[in-house]
Formats: sequence, structure tokens, C-alpha cells
Amino acid sequence: MAKRSFLQAPSTDADTPDFGATTSRTLIEQTYAELRNDIVEGRLEPGMKLPIEHLRVRYHVGAGTLREAITRLVSDALVTAEGQRGFRVAPIAIAELEDLTRLRVQLEVETLRQSIRHGGAQWRADLVKSYDAISALEQPIEPAHRRQWEALNVQFHEALLAGHKSPWTQKVLRLLSRHSERYRRYAMGLPDSERDVHAEHRQIFELAMEGHEARAALALEAHIRATPDLLAQALRTGKLALPSGTGHDTAAVPVAA
Repeated sequence: MAKRSFLQAPSTDADTPDFGATTSRTLIEQTYAELRNDIVEGRLEPGMKLPIEHLRVRYHVGAGTLREAITRLVSDALVTAEGQRGFRVAPIAIAELEDLTRLRVQLEVETLRQSIRHGGAQWRADLVKSYDAISALEQPIEPAHRRQWEALNVQFHEALLAGHKSPWTQKVLRLLSRHSERYRRYAMGLPDSERDVHAEHRQIFELAMEGHEARAALALEAHIRATPDLLAQALRTGKLALPSGTGHDTAAVPVAA
């Protein structure tokens, strides 16, 4: 029998990769992404109760995995916890969107100013790359590409603001963006909308790259406010009716995947 070198540490459980734990984390991430997508797309409607047993069948996962994924969505403010009564999809309302918008304007405009002042060559290169990627998909935005566009839109805004090295600012902005995505879906579905999102992005991009801090900030603020303004007008004119968010019983949750 070969002797173990005194330099060779004996194997322990800590040295062995926990493939079970890794698989579990991956499954939670996947379930979280699927749930989040269904909430944003409206397949799980605002106010809808989220019964664990029904959703286990829908997403083909165990109760523990489902609860972990839903808990993450509570942290994202997309799901509300009701104590011992379970979970519901968070309601939506124009008043909430206006509150989100005010906070986004305050944070994003100042962060853009800081990015223009302090962003270096890498910031500029990353911004060009993200702008080119989204430009290829939003002239115009086809319904079949909306999910892909949404991901590129998030990347563009993050690249725009990445010149300001503040991890906490980036975390808060990411949370606000995730929550605002539900409202963007409704705005993008409005009939006869003449909004040119690409022109808005191009203006912000060009002003930022040219270092026009004040003008870029104004363009970004107008861009952020465009969605709530469109939705409010559509509600006033009867072109849109947001889900009431009053809740549904468990029978309302479809079981089929």
C-alpha cells in the first residue's frame, strides 16, 4: 500500500464538491426565473394567490425549492407574504409606478452625471457595445423579440450608469428596474403608440458619449417618465385597464406548464 505523503492532506467531506447542493441552487434559480417571468408577463396576475401545492405541479419542483424561489420574489417586491396565509403576486397601480418613477429619476439622473464625470475608457467601450446590441433589436421592437429586448434594455441602462462605482446604488437601481418591468410590458402593448424608444436611447447615448452631462440627464429623465405618462393617459382615455389586483382563489392558478 502506497504511503500518504505528510504534505498530502487527507480527504474530508469539506474537500468533496457538494453536487447535490449545487443542483438544488440551480433548480431554485431556474424556478425563480420562471416565476418572475410569469409574473412580469401577467400569466400570474396581480393579486393572485400562489398556492404551493398547485404551483409544485405547474413548475415540476418540490415545495422547498418553490418556497425558496418565492422568497426571492418577495425580496424583489414582486410577491407579498401574508403571514401564515401564504403568498400573493404583488398588486400594481399607477400610484406605485409614479413612486417608482420618482425614485428612479432621483437615482439614475445623478448616477448618470457621475458616470459621465468619472467613467473611463472601459465604461465608454462597454456603453458602445450595449448600445449597438440594443439598437439591432429595437428598430422597431417586434413582439416576438420583446423578452430579448428587455434583457438588452436592462444591460444598456446598467452600462450607462456603470461609470459610478457604487455597489449599493447599482443594487437599488437593479431592484427598481425589475419592478418597473411589469409596467413596461403594459406600455409596450398599447395600441397606436407613437413613442420611438430607439430615438430616446440614441439621444441619451450620444449626449453621454459627448460628455454633455446636463442635457444627457434631462434626456434620461424624460425617457424614464415616458412610461408612466403613457399609461396614465391610456387609463384616462379608456385604452387600458390594469388588473384590479384584488386577488383570486387557488382555482384561478393554471396547473398546466
